[in-house]
Amino acid sequence: MRLVRLWLSDFRCYHELDLSLPAGFTVVMGGNGQGKTSLLEAVAWIATARSFRGVPDAALVREGAANAIVRAELERDGREQLVEVEINPTGRNRMLVNRQHVSRRRELTSALRVTVFSPDDLDLVKGGPGERRRYLDELLVTIAPRYDVARAEYERVLRHRNALLRGGVRTGEERDTLAVFDEQLVQAGGELVRGRLRLTSRLTPVVADAYRALASDDAGIDAAYVGEWAEGPVGPDVTGTEAAGVVEERLRDALGAHRRQELDRGMTLVGPHRDEWRLRVDGLDARTHASQGEQRTLALALRLGGHRVGADVIGEEPVLLLDDVFSELDPERARALVAELPEGQTLLTTAGVVPAAVHPERRLRVHAAKLEEER
Repeated sequence: MRLVRLWLSDFRCYHELDLSLPAGFTVVMGGNGQGKTSLLEAVAWIATARSFRGVPDAALVREGAANAIVRAELERDGREQLVEVEINPTGRNRMLVNRQHVSRRRELTSALRVTVFSPDDLDLVKGGPGERRRYLDELLVTIAPRYDVARAEYERVLRHRNALLRGGVRTGEERDTLAVFDEQLVQAGGELVRGRLRLTSRLTPVVADAYRALASDDAGIDAAYVGEWAEGPVGPDVTGTEAAGVVEERLRDALGAHRRQELDRGMTLVGPHRDEWRLRVDGLDARTHASQGEQRTLALALRLGGHRVGADVIGEEPVLLLDDVFSELDPERARALVAELPEGQTLLTTAGVVPAAVHPERRLRVHAAKLEEER
């Protein structure tokens, strides 16, 4: 999997850009606010149909422009693909793969997969449960795009169910509607939970190995998936085919047990939208007990582990996007991270020095959204 060429028009601060990329390392240097992150953001949008910075599409359109255009020429197994997107500040975006219109995010994911490292990754460890749920779901969709359907269906049902609860459930018809939403929530939620559990059982030991390599110590890294509907940690017994329906049964029972509370509060109180993937260092919760250095190393290990699992499942390396991650690392951890980076196409941005162990095929400098070859 390789990004051969990237064209931008009115994306963020870029008026026009035409950039060819080598198969290996490309380094983009420049000061803050010059367009480094925006370049990676455009590449990631091609793969995920959203900004990895969590901003709305309107923020991606250059001020004064009607829309933003991103085009990418991709190569896989000797075959070329062209992905084109028109990002609109309001209304629907237009997405094409090989000149054919597509409407689903997973159709872009199948064309290009990326792994993004950014300074904000520290929130994966320090932030609330929502950060870790988002990490799991995005990785799950990357390696198995069908889960995008399950997640979208769960979110749709959750919105409708919450709206019904907020309005009050008083009539027989409203109670019947709630029962329908309950079962839809159970089915979509069960599929999403099992996907997360299969992923975490595969991911956790890989993250632990990556952490030990980056930290150069034998700290024990483990994790537990916790759901209120399961009344504690969820074990592997609910992921096998012989236990099909276990998650659904527990979710269904939990909805019944929390019915009065939900009616009183007007919101759904149990389900995968409230679950936690609890990360631990030497048996202690990493969010509250790990040092800043341990948390940052664990965040890097999460990205490396996710990349390795993704590459193993899909059979090829996703494109690596490293957004100024070395600025937050001491020299020892920087060297360790470079040593652990897999082979494959990598785009690295930096406002400072490039680690000595990085040997880029192309070195660019960006200033005011203009790229020049660095000699």
